Amino acid sequence: QVQLVESGGGLAQAGGSLRLSCAASRSIFRINYMGWYRQAPGKQRELVASITSGGSTNYADSVKGRFTISRDNANNTVSLQMNSLKPEDTAVYYCNAAPLGVGYSNYWGQGTQVTVSS
Repeated sequence: QVQLVESGGGLAQAGGSLRLSCAASRSIFRINYMGWYRQAPGKQRELVASITSGGSTNYADSVKGRFTISRDNANNTVSLQMNSLKPEDTAVYYCNAAPLGVGYSNYWGQGTQVTVSS
């Protein structure tokens, strides 16, 4: 198992930046897949960005060029740098870890609220 704790959410103005961090309770070196998801009120949870143990990244079309996901194996953290924020980025952001990869058991953090004002 792995426990995940997100931090870094808050209030930002449109065009601003926030950096989210996800701290894992154990080494993430061998965790195959880690990702950031978000859920806005009344909407389904959606993938924002993901990164594999090999460093391959994937982004939702809506955040490409604005968000960057990274992982720090030494500090067991995964971060999401969010630039050029838009009001439509407002959501609760969740960290996800799938040690064996997508489709296998996975774990969620408690979420962190991001609110972008226009």
